[in-house]
Order: sequence, then structure tokens, then C-alpha cells
Amino acid sequence: MTQFNALPEVWQQAAQQFNQIVALHDPHSKPEVKLTYSQLYQQMQQLAAGLQALGMLPDSKIAIFADNSPRWFIADQGSIMAGAANAVRSATAEPSELLYILADSHSHALIVENLKTLQKLEPDCYSLPLAFVVLLTDETPPSDAPIKILNFAQLMELGANSPFKPVNQTKNTLATLIYTSGTTGQPKGVMLSHGNLLHQITAITTFIRPQPGDRALSILPSWHSYERSCEYFLLSQGCTQIYTSIRTFKSDLKQFAPQHMVGVPRLWESLYEAIQKQLRDQGDSQYRLVQFFFNLSERYILARRIANNKSLNHLHASAGERLSARLQSLLLSPLHALGDKLVYQKIRQGVGGEIQTLVSGGGSLAMHLDNFYEIVNIPLLVGYGLTETSPVTNARRYEHNLRGSSGQPLLDTEIRIVDPDTRQSLPPEARGLVLIRGPQVMQGYYQKPEATAKAIDPDGWFDSGDLGWITPMGDLVITGRAKDTIVLSNGENIEPQPIEDACARSPYIAQIMLVGQDQKSLGALIVPNLEALEKWVLSQQLALKIPQPDEVRGSSGMSPKIGRDTRPIGDSFSSRSLSDASSSEIASSDLYSQAVLDLFKQELKREVQNRPGYRSDDQIKVFKLILEAFSLENGMMTQTLKIKRPVVSERYRDTINEMF
Repeated sequence: MTQFNALPEVWQQAAQQFNQIVALHDPHSKPEVKLTYSQLYQQMQQLAAGLQALGMLPDSKIAIFADNSPRWFIADQGSIMAGAANAVRSATAEPSELLYILADSHSHALIVENLKTLQKLEPDCYSLPLAFVVLLTDETPPSDAPIKILNFAQLMELGANSPFKPVNQTKNTLATLIYTSGTTGQPKGVMLSHGNLLHQITAITTFIRPQPGDRALSILPSWHSYERSCEYFLLSQGCTQIYTSIRTFKSDLKQFAPQHMVGVPRLWESLYEAIQKQLRDQGDSQYRLVQFFFNLSERYILARRIANNKSLNHLHASAGERLSARLQSLLLSPLHALGDKLVYQKIRQGVGGEIQTLVSGGGSLAMHLDNFYEIVNIPLLVGYGLTETSPVTNARRYEHNLRGSSGQPLLDTEIRIVDPDTRQSLPPEARGLVLIRGPQVMQGYYQKPEATAKAIDPDGWFDSGDLGWITPMGDLVITGRAKDTIVLSNGENIEPQPIEDACARSPYIAQIMLVGQDQKSLGALIVPNLEALEKWVLSQQLALKIPQPDEVRGSSGMSPKIGRDTRPIGDSFSSRSLSDASSSEIASSDLYSQAVLDLFKQELKREVQNRPGYRSDDQIKVFKLILEAFSLENGMMTQTLKIKRPVVSERYRDTINEMF
């Protein structure tokens, strides 16, 4: 593969190699946008020339506060082509956070999504040393602003009439600042160089193998490290990137039949739920037949994994156990093939029929999802990494897809497991703190040398803050966050994520967060799946009043329910939250009746005890049902849809205290 020294070289080669292939396609914009690789490179260079004409100098900083669109990509790479490093964030972030990033990054210019974004930053942004502002829309700029403001068309016209001056950039040149949202404290600017991002373009080829002209759906925030590096890679390979959204995702899967897509676990959960609902809607007898095949195929894939040494829980199976598993897989294979012909093939067609790679990252993937996608033969790979590592460090591959793991290290990447206290290296399969070293590790936190020194030791090892272990084959298995560990009063350390993933299998549990630090046992905050609960009440012929799902529902930008009765993608997600429901509505319900509480006790007990590696300390002895889903909007989830545990713990501090 071609060795590049800076990101602009990637797009120059892509323009030559893929010329008339469509690079970016936004079918939902008005008018619809289609840009070939040749046009994309031309517009990047034109924007870069426009920024240079406005006085943008090499090594200066420019903030980009905008969301997914072809113009975002042009602004991102055009500003880098001009020699700047960009500080990126969503236009929907809080004004205080955007103003903090604008000031902390020492940005000399600002590119915003639209006038609305600029207006929420006014007048405070004008007190900062900004030379100019660019709107990514063609709206008429305000004439009374204290600094120069241009719209996109004006900037591109300026660039078309100005010479582009190539800038000397190397792998060590700073390319971007991505501010970590984190869970507490002010965000820190992660400094990613051209070399960091070029490593991703080179290394991701080990687990995604696209062909020029392949289609890739883009749904995650383009400014986020995970989506961004994957976009760079897919576009470097000549793919056509098609922009979608939660609202249009389901129909776009069918219409555009993508070969590739990257997402977070909650997205794959939502897709799974949509498929499950469609299967249930076919009627009881048909659904029983479907469940028969799924149960049979689950036995088949487990036997096949054990036989091929691809089962995380059977890595040390004896030769006899592997032989027995091989025989069982051979016996079950014809029935699994029949299930594929009758059921699974239709599921694949329902999502476009051409998926070659789904990649999951940004959080733990529950095993029932891993099982489902393997059964229906939709290739689902899992990657691991952090913003500070550009982000991918490990990934599962088609030929080595060890379910439950995060895969083997990427090219030139080292993973080391150490004792969290002594920092001494631990042997394979011993659980400890995950350290990472490689070309993708950040340059540091912008103007925060103490934080950088704390994160990266003198030998270049980055402290991920994650706990995990390494299989004999070199696969990384993440077990939780070091700071998420719950220490019970008996001294037992509990990693909440695997237990939460197991409990989320219950159709009655939409979301769950374990608590219990310094207590005798674990507790849980549970957001119930009200639709499933209502159906259960009716099936039991109970005279209970449960809040209707459309009366009380979280609003997260995705379906608030993660349980098995989630509405399909594409439904409306606007809703009322707990704060919208009157106290009398909630109090008059029977959500906390003994019958309902007993149901949740049974569900928690079953799912916890059925998970691999169960210990008695894993039991959830107390819990509280809450009616407000954890979401981006209420500040209880990160941008990658992980629960902000400290925020939730503080918000429900009194509730948690009551449990114990």
C-alpha cells in the first residue's frame, strides 16, 4: 500500500485512482448531493485556498462545530489541506462546551453548521481572537457582526479565485483536536497527528476489505474519532459514503443495500429489535417455528465455535470435547441450513442483502447480539480503542472472529496487561489494566502536560483505564472500566458491564445500571420496557395500571428501550420523559406492585445466573425502577451512548441510598 506522509496526499491519490466514482452521497439533503472523488478533491482544495486567502496560516487552529454532511468532510479535510489543525465538535453540544473548546484550542477561525449554531455562541464568541467565521450553509451572513462572516458559497468563490499554496506537512504535524466528552470535568483536547490517522487508514485493511464502488452507510457523528477514522479508511479505498440517520436508517438499508457500516452496540441492538418485532408480528405459530430454528442454530454455532477453538469460554477444551462438538455441529448443520433457507435469508434481504461488514465499537457488545448476527450470517466484527488511540487498536477479523473478544492488535500495535496497583506485567489470561503502545497513540492532551504524563508513561505506554485480559491467541477481552469497578464491603471487585449486558437480555429491561460501592451486595437502577411490561400484565390477567409507553418515554435520539420489545428503527422517537409525567400519574400506576417487583426479581436472577462466569456476589439483591431513560439529551449518556455512571449516580443519589 502507498506510504503517505500527510492526509492531503490520500485524497490526491483517491481523486486520480477513483476519479468518477461517487465519493459522498447525501440522498436526504435538498438538493440531493453527489460528489465524485475528482469533485471532492477539487472542493477540498478550493476551500483550502479560500481559507488561505482569508489569512489562515500553517499550524494555526480552526474550530469546526457541525454535523454529518458532505460539507463537513470538505471543511475537515480542506482546513487540514490549508495547513491548519481543526478542533471539532457537534453543533448540538451545549454553548458553554463549544465556547470552552473554542477558547481552549486557541482557534483563530470558526466554521459552524449554520446561523442557528453561530447565534447560540453570540456574543461571547466575539470576545475571543477570531479572524473570521464561515457558515456551512448558503444563508445570508449577518452584516452587523464585529468580525467577517462568510457563507459556504462565498468561501468557495473566494477559493476559486485564489491560488492554493501547498503546505509542507509530515506525520508529526498536528491534524486535529478531538475533545473527549468523558463523564466528569472539563473536556481535554486529544492531539491526533497526520501519522496517527494515516496509521488507521493503513491498519484497518486487516479487518475491512472493501472494493472501489462499495457502498457504506454513515450514521455516527463524523467528527467523532471512531466514525472519522473509518470514513477516512473507506474513502481511501474508493467506497461511496451514503449519509443516513436514525429516522431513515431502516429504509436506507433496503434502498441502498450497503456493503459496509460502522456503528455502536446500541445501533445493532436496535436493528436486532426491529427484526425481532417483524418476526413476532407474523403470528404465534410462525414465531414459534422461527424460535425453534434460532434455538437450534444457537446450539449449532456454539458447537462450531468449540470445535474450531473460537469459543471464549472453551479455550482450553480437550481434544475429546472438540471432537464431540464437531460431531454435534455436523449433525445440526442440515437443520441450521434449513433455518437459513426459511428464515435467515429473508432477514438478510430485509437489510439490503449485500452486507459484508458491520463493525461495532464504542462499547461492549452483548453476547446475544453476537449470537444473533452469527446465526443469520451477517458478518459483525468488533473493534476496540479510544479517542486517544485514533481510535482503533484491536479488531476481530473475518477469519478470526472470536465472539466476546475485541480481537487481536492492529499493525505495529502492542497490548500489555498490568497489575493496576504495581504496574507489573501479567501473564496471558490474567486480568488487569490494559496498556497500549503504537503509532496510533495520541501526541498528548493539548496544553495539558500533567494530564499527558499521567496517561502516557516515558516508554510510550498509554493507560487505557480499561480492565481486560489476553487470550493465548492474542485476542483482547475487555471486562470493564477500572473506574467503573464496584467494590463490595467484602472486598470483592465487580465489573458491572458484563452483568448489565446479561440483564439487558430480559424483554422487560430497557436499560440498567449497577450500583453498590462499599455495600454488602449489588443493586440496580432499571428503566423498564413499558410495552413488554404492559403485555405481561395483560397476559397474567392482572388488574394493574402501568404507565403507557407513549405517556412516559425517554428521548435519546435512538429508541430508548434496549430490551427485546423495542420499536423498530424508523419509528418516531420524540417522547415524554419522567419530568413530563405528573407525580400523580406515576404514583397512581402499579409499576411498583408486588407482582411487577417479583417479575423483575425473577428476570434478574435468571439472567445473572445464566451468564458465563457467574459468582454469588454477582446477584442483584435490590433494585429501583425509574421511568426516565438514560439519554444524550438529559446528559446521562456519552456521545457513543455509554452510560455516564457518575452523572447517573449523582442524579439518583437519594434513590440509591434508599435501596441500601
